[in-house]
Amino acid sequence: MIVMKFGGSSVATAESIGHVVKILQGKPKTKRLLVVFSALGGTTDQLIALGTMAAQGNDEYRTILSEIEKRHVNLVKQLIPEKEQGSALSEIIILCKELEGICEGVFVLRELSPRTLDRIMSFGELMSAAIISSKLNALGIDQLCVDSRKLIVTNDDFNKAAVNFEKTNERIKKFVSDNVQSVLVFPGFVASNLNNITTTLGRGGSDYTAAIIAAAVQAESLEIWTDVSGMMTADPRLVQNVKVISHISYQEAMELCHFGAKVIYPPTIQPVMSKQIPVWVKNTFSPESVGTLIESSVPENEKVVQGLSSFNDITLLRLEGSGMIGIPGFSKRLFEALSNEKINVILITQSSSEHSICVAIDAVNTERAKSAVDRAFENEIAAERVEPLQMETQLSIIALVGDNMKSHPGISGRMFAALGRNGINIRAIAQGSSEKNISAVITEADVKKAVNVLHEEFFESTKKQINVFVAGVGNVGGKLLEQLHAQQEYLQEQLRLQINVVAVSNSKKIYFKEEGIELGNWQANLEKGSATSTQDLKDFIIQKNLRNSVFVDNTGSAEVAQVYEALLQKSIAVVTCNKIAASSNYANYAHLKKITREYNTSFLFETNVGAGLPVIGTLNDLMRSGDEIIKIEAVLSGTLNFVFNNYDGSRPFAEVVKQAQDEGYTEPDPRLDLSGVDVMRKLLILAREAGFVMDIDEIDNNGFMPEQCMTGTVENFYEQMKVHEPHFKAILDEANKMNCRLKFVASLNNGKASVGLQHIPSTHDLYHLYGKDNVVLFYTKRYPAQPLVIKGAGAGAEVTASGIFADVIRAARV
Repeated sequence: MIVMKFGGSSVATAESIGHVVKILQGKPKTKRLLVVFSALGGTTDQLIALGTMAAQGNDEYRTILSEIEKRHVNLVKQLIPEKEQGSALSEIIILCKELEGICEGVFVLRELSPRTLDRIMSFGELMSAAIISSKLNALGIDQLCVDSRKLIVTNDDFNKAAVNFEKTNERIKKFVSDNVQSVLVFPGFVASNLNNITTTLGRGGSDYTAAIIAAAVQAESLEIWTDVSGMMTADPRLVQNVKVISHISYQEAMELCHFGAKVIYPPTIQPVMSKQIPVWVKNTFSPESVGTLIESSVPENEKVVQGLSSFNDITLLRLEGSGMIGIPGFSKRLFEALSNEKINVILITQSSSEHSICVAIDAVNTERAKSAVDRAFENEIAAERVEPLQMETQLSIIALVGDNMKSHPGISGRMFAALGRNGINIRAIAQGSSEKNISAVITEADVKKAVNVLHEEFFESTKKQINVFVAGVGNVGGKLLEQLHAQQEYLQEQLRLQINVVAVSNSKKIYFKEEGIELGNWQANLEKGSATSTQDLKDFIIQKNLRNSVFVDNTGSAEVAQVYEALLQKSIAVVTCNKIAASSNYANYAHLKKITREYNTSFLFETNVGAGLPVIGTLNDLMRSGDEIIKIEAVLSGTLNFVFNNYDGSRPFAEVVKQAQDEGYTEPDPRLDLSGVDVMRKLLILAREAGFVMDIDEIDNNGFMPEQCMTGTVENFYEQMKVHEPHFKAILDEANKMNCRLKFVASLNNGKASVGLQHIPSTHDLYHLYGKDNVVLFYTKRYPAQPLVIKGAGAGAEVTASGIFADVIRAARV
């Protein structure tokens, strides 16, 4: 005998029932089939709403009743030939009339007891089984439909009754033995107590019905037919790249089901496990798919973790007090108080000091639990030996499950490290002595991110996904997106990284796509994006709460720099070419570095100093390895180097500056470059990264620009440079007279910092520096005479974008 169960999605429409019939007809004729059916998809929810509305005195319940009747009648007409519909239609109408009578009573009394609700909910399964039985009969299949309430006996715990297996097994064996039809049809979910009053087995109880029947008749196998192709490594509604678990043990399946895997109702496994009956989870709409086999002996495999699941709507109860320490009986009284209220405990943890006991329960029981526990400990609370019960709501449980986790070190470390890197706070932890499950309580808002993080850590060895939010899509931002687009295949194949740009934004709009933006068409998508502001952008990134998030700031905005703190505190990495944060007052710089360490994330700004040159990275490596900076000499402005390399007196100084701006080497306002302020910022950042506590007002600026050039608009700036051309020509002539070149040099020497225009002789390391190149000379304890030199292009959108790209890769590897 084979026991089969078909869920609500499998019997939702005439088309889906057609799939069910084909599956039944495809079974060997030598096998007897005991088939359990759920209510039509969505019907149980309608029935609950029906009863609730009637109890509230809302006569709109009649509309729902009419819809239920109409749906079932139409299904009969679609499935069964017209000449054979009479019996099925009569049965549906009789059941609907009975349902109507019960609801009228509820409406009049304004009362819906658990017993009455069970009776109302039972009609879904009774009607679906009747319809499918009639369909099989019309096809000439030797079948019989039986009311499961005549066979399954329970106690009086309405809505989730406990089965009396002794009487139930006896009745099922006798019925199956006495009735020899090839197909027996059973409504799932429904049962009755010893007084023949309808009870139910809990939401999802049709699976349980099938397991009870399979165990009673010692079936060859139990098949659970649903709308997915087996049990998955995670919830496919939360994770894109889930995998089917082909083979799993009873214990693993029970753990996954208990902690939220919706494929099987949790109590289902117990009856079949005790009889060693294998369970198949199959897809009604893809019957050729292998599905999942659940049994006692699972072939050895290398998988340490078999799956992960999540359980929402959790409340954490915490009983604390110094009066608990060393006093026996507190745990017993806590669990007794909850048990008396029929409140199930989902997770337990206790501090070794005995000062605190923490349990997780279903959120629906929160208030009853609070009242019951505070009553139980009212004397201790009054004496201040125990505090009133504390409650945390809007929580969830995530669980890693696997038989091979036992005695396998490092699993919990990997789990908590992965969660920690993504800023997911853990409220409580539990691990069973069997070591088959590690559970953690987190906030509901973090569930999707947590499940994706753990799935990536334990199941997606091929690549790590990084979710990137890009602010600023001008010259540098545009080049960065081009480079990311061009390198996608390389990153996935060589570095096992999937850089997923999920949002692009400018000062006015943002375009978001969680699956990843098509980088070949980002401009058109941004045009149709949503209006945004800097504050909106920050809130949006935090609210999306995606795993492995990186915020890339390609702007020069002080307002954007102000959001770094909030993002870092959510463990969102920040990569920026914007110098404002790193060159702000020292207290703010130090605070950002501190929270970066505290929240285990990245604050990377390599491009602040030398565009794509590895200046800060090299400096950091020197410091980490124990070296000490003695002196730094540098040309840090690609703009100023370009200008003085191209100004030879044959054309006005203003014209050369304009060329630098047109070719993208300057800041949006070129005065930041020519005033030396931009170089001061860069030197300040290097000094801080070298370990010096310094602010920008401690740097001497020996500027060369006339004061009149630095006021008013940018247009005025260019006009004044033309007026002061003799000033610039005199500076050039003086350098030529000394056979020197003009370089704007940044210097840090024994903690003293300065920037300014210098005459560089041909013997100096800075003399042979051409175009827009930058150079940095590090004199250290290890490099005292001959400095460590870093030299190359220090300006331009292409090289700056490449530096940002490199920082994104660094952030991804944290």
